[in-house]
Amino acid sequence: MSARVSLRSRVSSFSHFPLPGPYNQAVREPLLQTAAIITVSDGCFQGTRVDGSGPLLARLLTESGFAVVSVVVVPDEIPTIAAALRTSAETASLVVTTGGTGLAPRDVTPEATMEVCTRTVPGLSELMRLEGIKQTPMASLSRGICGTVGQTLILNLPGSPAGAVESLRTVLSLVPHALDLLGGKTEHSKPLES
Repeated sequence: MSARVSLRSRVSSFSHFPLPGPYNQAVREPLLQTAAIITVSDGCFQGTRVDGSGPLLARLLTESGFAVVSVVVVPDEIPTIAAALRTSAETASLVVTTGGTGLAPRDVTPEATMEVCTRTVPGLSELMRLEGIKQTPMASLSRGICGTVGQTLILNLPGSPAGAVESLRTVLSLVPHALDLLGGKTEHSKPLES
C-alpha cells in the first residue's frame, strides 16, 4: 500500500482547507457574503495535477467582497461531489464548482448538483454559456447548471482556469441580488410606477 493510498484512507472522501475570513483585508471592511469553492478533478484530488482554477476563483471572489470560507478538492464521483456541496452550503451563501461539466464519462458535476439543489436557476447557466461562446465555441459543450439549496446559490463553472473565471465574472454582478432574494430580502428599492 502506497503512502498516498494510506493517507487517503485516513481522511474523509474529500479534502477541506479553511481559509481566512470574514474580513476583506484589501478594503478593511467586514464581508457580508461567504463563498466556498469546490474543484472537481480526479487529477487534482490524486495530486497528479495542479488546481489552476480554484485559486483564481478564490482571488476573484475575495476581490469582489466575498469571504472565501473554504476550498475543497474532490474526485469526479457523484456521492463525493454531492457531499461536498451539502457541507459547503452549510457555511457559505455562494458555492462555486469548477470542473466536471463537460461530456467526458467522468464529468458528473451537474448530476451531483441536481441531486443537491431544490431549484434550478437556468438563466445564470444560460448567460455563462452565451458569453462563453464569444470566447470559444467549446462553451456550447458545457453542461454546467446553477441552482439553490436552502439560502445557498450553487454555480457550476468550467474546469479551465480562463473559462471558470470568465463564467463567474459574467454572473457576478447578479449574485448579490440573488443571495438577497434567497435570504428573504424581497423588497424593491424603488416603488413600481403605474
